[in-house]
Amino acid sequence: MFFAWCDAVRRGSGRLVPRAVAACVLLSPLIAAAQATSGVPANPRWAAPTAVEWPTRDGGYTIPNFKFGSGETLPQLRLHYLTLGTPHRDAAGHVDNAVLLLHGTGGSASSLLAAQFSTMLFGPGQPLDITKYFLIFPDDIGHGKSSKPSDGLHMRFPKYDYDDMVAGQHQMLLDGLHVDHLRLILGTSMGCMQAFVWGETFPGFADALMPLACAPMPIAGRNRMMRYMVIHAIEDDPAWLGGDYTKEPVQGVRSAAELVFVMGSAPLYDQYLAPTRQEAEAYMDDYLAKRVPPLDANDTIYQFDASRNYDPSGHLDRIKVPVMWINSADDFINPPELGVGEKFAAKLARGKFVLIPISDATRGHGTHTQAAVWKDYLVELLRESEKK
Repeated sequence: MFFAWCDAVRRGSGRLVPRAVAACVLLSPLIAAAQATSGVPANPRWAAPTAVEWPTRDGGYTIPNFKFGSGETLPQLRLHYLTLGTPHRDAAGHVDNAVLLLHGTGGSASSLLAAQFSTMLFGPGQPLDITKYFLIFPDDIGHGKSSKPSDGLHMRFPKYDYDDMVAGQHQMLLDGLHVDHLRLILGTSMGCMQAFVWGETFPGFADALMPLACAPMPIAGRNRMMRYMVIHAIEDDPAWLGGDYTKEPVQGVRSAAELVFVMGSAPLYDQYLAPTRQEAEAYMDDYLAKRVPPLDANDTIYQFDASRNYDPSGHLDRIKVPVMWINSADDFINPPELGVGEKFAAKLARGKFVLIPISDATRGHGTHTQAAVWKDYLVELLRESEKK
């Protein structure tokens, strides 16, 4: 009977649906175990929470003559962000409740408003309760409403990297939002890597770091191979025209989107979504029909190449604050067989590495936004880093 109730909740029937969904998600491991012994087929699709309209506020800050690590300069670097909650200032006038939330490659400030992330974290009594914390969601350089190649410079846009992104975020916080300290930096995928860059570039700026779905090492091996294929899928399309196209090189962009799907895929979940050939093909047709049209070819190239020189591995000893680093065992981009978690966690003064086992609740690389899976670790991190 409980299985049927949760399935009804997933479909949106009944009252108090958000709370009911949260309960179902939190109990999903128990439900899956019970279903396995009861003969009821496990089905993770019912666990999707209902979307919530959060009262975000738009913001923006423009940095004049921003100099990139490449030596290039942009006369005006426009940085867009969203915020939730209200900044609180201590007796000295410093904001003491700010949390920086960093999105992944190709994402935007709104990515972490996704229901599976936000409804588990931002509500009353939840770990990042917006009545308690001031949440800041930047659009990174090259993403969302921030400055990017598609604004007009195309492939003449400065060749930004993760160091530039973090430098821009830092200046935006200081001069735009007047925030000189963070309670927490939480980043997913690309944002995960930026969390490590933050930790070693601006030691102590944040009380704690929570990197989700990455590794503090150079992007090489299969990870770089896949990114390289994404870039060349676009550049090898004759319609790309060296980046000066007037019409999107659709075939190249479509091929890039297909590769990105594979990078983020989770075999167990995908089998549930599409248990037949017809369903699998229909799913991909729908996925590409939705994902390809909004993409810009040059923006995509820059986004996937920005990691080219990422390597915080040599300076992890600079990070003295608590770090809760979490990956999932079904992450195709960061496979556990590389053994990097154990290796690099040992270099962190107060670091903990957690590998989430594969289950109906994980989503491959996308487990980074399945907050129900790892929110207890966030609670632990906040408790550990709380000032006495």
